[in-house]
Amino acid sequence: MARASARYVIFGDRTSDYHDNLKLMFKRNLPLPSPGEETFFLWGPRQTGKTTLLRQRYPNARWIDLLKADEFRRYMTNPERLREEIEAAGRPANGQVVIDEIQKVPALLDEAHWLIENRGLHFALCGSSARKVRRGGANLLGGRALRLQLRGLTAAELGNSFDLTRLLNHGYLPRMFEAGNPARRLEAYIANYLKEEVAAEGLVRNLPAFAGFLQAAALCDGEMVNFSNIASDCAVSSRTSRAYFEILEDTLLGRWLPAYRKRAKRRVIHAPKFYFADVGIVNRLARRGVLAPGAEAYGKAFENWVFHELSTCVAYGGLEDDLAYWRLAGGTEVDFVLGDGRVAVEAKAAARITNRHLKGLRSIVSDHAEVRHRVLVCLEPRPRRTEDGIDILSADEFVARLWRGELGLG
Repeated sequence: MARASARYVIFGDRTSDYHDNLKLMFKRNLPLPSPGEETFFLWGPRQTGKTTLLRQRYPNARWIDLLKADEFRRYMTNPERLREEIEAAGRPANGQVVIDEIQKVPALLDEAHWLIENRGLHFALCGSSARKVRRGGANLLGGRALRLQLRGLTAAELGNSFDLTRLLNHGYLPRMFEAGNPARRLEAYIANYLKEEVAAEGLVRNLPAFAGFLQAAALCDGEMVNFSNIASDCAVSSRTSRAYFEILEDTLLGRWLPAYRKRAKRRVIHAPKFYFADVGIVNRLARRGVLAPGAEAYGKAFENWVFHELSTCVAYGGLEDDLAYWRLAGGTEVDFVLGDGRVAVEAKAAARITNRHLKGLRSIVSDHAEVRHRVLVCLEPRPRRTEDGIDILSADEFVARLWRGELGLG
């Protein structure tokens, strides 16, 4: 797997004593096109660092920020002003234009389309949700734009600042990871999500019910979802609970993990699992408190993190590897299967791995001879390999091999 090109992004406004109050510099591994090379959408949850990354990557671009009230009003009322203003000002440097929060004025996409076709400009179209754009029937540029997604921080991006327990407690959003105590920031993040993403866009009619749903969904992070049970907990219909999960997916706050079904010899479970995109949000919604190694909640957070690292590496590397999980009807399970079934990964936040932890990885090869690499990620300090070829890796060793392309993906 080719290593993504480096993008160094500084996040300041530090309020904690972490790293002696110095600004942290994160190397973002999402490769972006060179200025003036491609038009693309850059989606991502709020506060993942999309704007910061784009400002550093395209410092000379013409910039339109729809979070500014005056710019929002100007373009919402007259979207054709984008074309008129660019025509009057002349071609921007490298022909690059950035529109931040594009979902707020989807009509600008028609103007961007015209400028691409007639003036050879290239756009970076940034936003936190494609739902309004897509469902409103807006112009998605007819396949002329790449679709990229910036996710939360990975261990590889943190480099020497990687601290697993801190990451599992604070989450993957840069400002939350930096915070001395992220609880208030996470609470504000959730409130802003409800206000800006859900209420402002009219995605639900009953906001209190959706807020209750968020808490119920957080308790199911990394598990198969029973829509009826969640609907009962939130006093909504099963159909509504399904629609609520669709909102989480569309606003990039979570994603589904399907079951692995290839040539099953025994009865397997087909229901998908759901993972939140940020474990810090899960912690706050589920009221987990401080997570420490050995606790059940720490193990749940650890599994979310392994999923985050795997799915982000696959996405950023442009790999064609589907990510799934495998579970027999009797309960034997492997957390993650990828690489077209070549790689099976189990996450166990245990400091000492025994045979019982290896049951799933040993069982899957009986049904799926295509599995070539079996990995168990854990808290043991040193890597080792069992006699039957299972690699037992520490968290540090796992991310090192993953991001070097040494786990058999691609």
